Amino acid sequence: MIKLFVGLGNPGTEYEGTRHNAGFWWVDALARELKVNLVMDRGYHGLLARTTLKGETVWLLEPQTFMNLSGKSVAALARFFKIKPEEILVAHDELDVVPGEAKLKFGGSHAGHNGLRDTHAQLGTGDYWRLRLGVGHPGVKSEVVHWVLKKPSLDHRIAIDQSIDRSLKALPQLLAGEMDKATLLIHTSKPPRPKPPRAPDPAAPLASASTTSTTTAAT
Repeated sequence: MIKLFVGLGNPGTEYEGTRHNAGFWWVDALARELKVNLVMDRGYHGLLARTTLKGETVWLLEPQTFMNLSGKSVAALARFFKIKPEEILVAHDELDVVPGEAKLKFGGSHAGHNGLRDTHAQLGTGDYWRLRLGVGHPGVKSEVVHWVLKKPSLDHRIAIDQSIDRSLKALPQLLAGEMDKATLLIHTSKPPRPKPPRAPDPAAPLASASTTSTTTAAT
């Protein structure tokens, strides 16, 4: 089962609405779902909440070390409470997933994400779970830093929030350690596709020649 849920981001009001803080948004939503409050714990360098579910202790953590040192917070708590890497889920922003989608993944490389890079280093392994929250890609590698430290458009923020809400439906499976079921739920829970435009009704009367001429002139 997952015993430690981590959200990656940067502390401070200037960063709270930026794409890089999508992991914080997810843990905030999880805290609301579990009805717990995150409070600062300097011993673990982050905002922390603890609850008990079905007799097991579950932790929520938002490192306050800034992204590049996220692993310092994660490893400090995991080592003290003897939480194994495979019992950790890290929620983070993902460039290679479109806004509105989320992907669950176990292990693998950090793919250049500095929060994951430091978590890898501090835990001594990449064998933990990641919830990849899609924020999209700017299309140009040189723009990535600016992109993740910028607020998404309103449409993208709504899509990200909706993907967070949908992914939380897999919480019972995550807590039970049913990771295959959790993966299936998260990966198949996608935003609804927009409806195609309705075809014109063949029974509808055609516009008169004079009406057609006027419409064309106005476009």
